[in-house]
Amino acid sequence: MAGVVDRPRVALVGAHGHGQWHLRNIERLAAEGHLRLAGICDPRPLDRGVSAALCGVPILPRLTDLLTEVTPQVTVICTPIHTHTDLTLEALAAGSHVLLEKPPAATLADFDRLDAGVRASGLACQIGFQSLGSSAVSAVHSLIADGAIGDVLGIGAAGIWQRDARYFTRAPWAGRRQLDGVPVVDGALTNPFAHATITALALDGSLERGAVDDIEVELYRANAIEADDTSCLRLRTARGTPVMVAVTLCAERTQPPYVTVHGSRGTITLAYKEGKVRLRTAAVDRTDIYPAADLLLDLLARIRNPAHRLLVPPEATGAFMAVVEAVRTAPDPRSIAPAYQRGIGSGATSRVEIPGIDDMVMRCAEELTTFSELAPGWAAMDHDDAKGRR
Repeated sequence: MAGVVDRPRVALVGAHGHGQWHLRNIERLAAEGHLRLAGICDPRPLDRGVSAALCGVPILPRLTDLLTEVTPQVTVICTPIHTHTDLTLEALAAGSHVLLEKPPAATLADFDRLDAGVRASGLACQIGFQSLGSSAVSAVHSLIADGAIGDVLGIGAAGIWQRDARYFTRAPWAGRRQLDGVPVVDGALTNPFAHATITALALDGSLERGAVDDIEVELYRANAIEADDTSCLRLRTARGTPVMVAVTLCAERTQPPYVTVHGSRGTITLAYKEGKVRLRTAAVDRTDIYPAADLLLDLLARIRNPAHRLLVPPEATGAFMAVVEAVRTAPDPRSIAPAYQRGIGSGATSRVEIPGIDDMVMRCAEELTTFSELAPGWAAMDHDDAKGRR
């Protein structure tokens, strides 16, 4: 029994794409003595030379078979968004705790099924929002509580990345709103920049279901995809805080994503991937860097001590899932005309830039305004057509 507690068996579901990051992390934690890799589930063949951790480990295409063969204490799920709920429920039914990659589900209904299943199982489920594992979030809370920036006026988040054609063809579900009639919702807001939205909500202390309202969504696409690659949303939390998130995958220059809390006497900006917090007031301009906890280690702590509170349980993603649902039910993204685009390169590494988009995203986060309110030519459209509101 000591081995179960001290070095739990961990199974990985989905070892390609971002799953490779999870595999490396599991291998690192195994080498440190925290766990054992028990097996991998993936329908596509793996290169056994990819990791020493694969030696002698079963690799099976079906989760049912893997759960039966290795009976893991923990299952790490990194699969297409629309498969998250069913795979999580299957792992829970087999008696396994779960670390589930974000976003937790593609629809609010699937999220409710997942949440109910976790509660009924009595097992733990950690959602893979790494930014919420950073002590930078509590550091920002402390600064706000201490009045460092006065009254909070609003929160703005900006995501400015480049993605080439390979990103949108990496899997059949990539860049899709639906696949074979099933919601996928793989857009810029809900997947690559999901952390921007949930971190903004976390800084306001508004993570649970019912904590957000009046969600406005604007979705655009410059690439030949179904989902959005350039988008923004604005909502109001139950605390009355306006939150603005603006993002693009068509940047002129990739920049670290960040969330800024605007106050009556200054600002606090969190670059969440680095854990970097910058406080700016008339008297202070200071930057501090904070460490982040490993979410899998945090889940293991919960297994060893049932009184331990997970960093990101499903209930901490309820407000985020309200945003996902608003994106899912919004009108399809409006295509940005070629006149407002610039093609870079050719073939699989080609990408699309939107001239001026970097500054526009930052303006949205600074001014808490939407793209259409800034009125660039590509966002000039009928108000009701452009926005989904819930």
